[in-house]
Amino acid sequence: MKQYKMLIDGKLVSSSTLFPVNNPDTGENFAEVPQIEASQVETVQKSASKGFKTWSKMSPASRFEIMEKYAKILEEHKAELIDLLVEETGKDRGTAEYDFNMLPDCLRFFTEEAKRLEQPVIPDPDGRFLNYIQRQPLGVVVGFLAWNFPLLNLGYKFGPALAAGCSVIVKPSQQTPVTSLRCAELSLQAGFPAGVITVITSNDYSVTDPLLTSKDTALFTMIGSTRAGVGAMNTALTNVKHFSVELGGNAPTVVYDDADLEKAVEKIVDLKFANSGQVCVSINRCFVHEAVYDKFVKLAKEYTAGIKLQAGGTEGRTMGPLIGAKECDWMEKLVESAVKDGGKVIIGGKKADKKGFYFEPTIIENASVDMEITKDEIFGPILPIIKFSDKDDIIALSNDNIYGLASYCFTTNMKRGLQFADQVISGSVCINEPHYAVHLPHGGLKQSGIGKDCSKYSLEEYLTIKRVSILVND
Repeated sequence: MKQYKMLIDGKLVSSSTLFPVNNPDTGENFAEVPQIEASQVETVQKSASKGFKTWSKMSPASRFEIMEKYAKILEEHKAELIDLLVEETGKDRGTAEYDFNMLPDCLRFFTEEAKRLEQPVIPDPDGRFLNYIQRQPLGVVVGFLAWNFPLLNLGYKFGPALAAGCSVIVKPSQQTPVTSLRCAELSLQAGFPAGVITVITSNDYSVTDPLLTSKDTALFTMIGSTRAGVGAMNTALTNVKHFSVELGGNAPTVVYDDADLEKAVEKIVDLKFANSGQVCVSINRCFVHEAVYDKFVKLAKEYTAGIKLQAGGTEGRTMGPLIGAKECDWMEKLVESAVKDGGKVIIGGKKADKKGFYFEPTIIENASVDMEITKDEIFGPILPIIKFSDKDDIIALSNDNIYGLASYCFTTNMKRGLQFADQVISGSVCINEPHYAVHLPHGGLKQSGIGKDCSKYSLEEYLTIKRVSILVND
């Protein structure tokens, strides 16, 4: 197995203990990464603080030049990095390419957004002062990231933090750390000062908790489950710091009786089974009007049947494995629970008969809002379809959960679509087609988090707002 190293204080380092990384396509370990030691965590803190002082004092133009160089270096290694993504996640190649592209795209997008930062003058009612807003880098940023999109998640944090002038410490998920470590290694060729970028690995939170509690950490950011996010924020509340966390979701989609049904089926099924359902904005509760319910179920079953199980697939519609064995077991339990409560499996419903952690793309009809499978985030390839009628308050049903990350509806009635967008409680709403991009804000309401990834609103999370007043007229 190949061994990868962490990037600490501008150097590639290992530790006395390693832990394995699994390939979900084969179920076998293929690499080893370091378990960071307590003494190394201390070095990380000191190095990042020093790196921040250097990086924040550099001119924006100098920072942006290094970031652009880094983006080009990453693109020169695109094929290698996509291969690594496939190996550690089991993605199809199209999804892996999207995952990769978001890292250089974020680096470039946020350098451009940083050039357009507004520092407005605030009029003085008495005409005595010149008042203006000054924006400055926040400080050391610590980010704990999820395993489902390793490089997209890295881009969501590297882009705004580096463009703002912050130093950044990232701990990728212990399940998918390899590609992130390789990207950290490549950053050495770009010319970042030591301590500006730090990437560490650990499967022991007790060792890395000092990064959260440190007085030098200005912002803690995270992508992960709500449970993990609340736990990490609790740990970090030893002093005043900023938080930006994108957490769990339980996205509803509503298919009204006037929807373009064939298009709705394709968009919903494609999103549901993208990345094997391991997507925070994946559809979790599919509400379909009773007038089109039977036809929708029939079309969804037929369209889902065309999905082929294959890691790294390039031809046709493919779906890779889940990240691990326990996730497969959880999918089976969710299906069993739904069937017990009256649901009917019309396709899939079990582990695939092949090596690795594959679970069949699954559709459950006759689902209800009372089922375990619809109450919490599935994070896997199961689509529960729930029938509703004009008697139901479909907006209330959509809002009836603790999450508020993403919502969708399909209708040809513009008024109905706008009313849905206005009334559903969600960080993003997509009408007739799921749509996400780096220039659009991404983040949740309710228990789905605080703060934003992507867009100019994310950049603002990494900057202070300082008001300056200068006496001009006595």
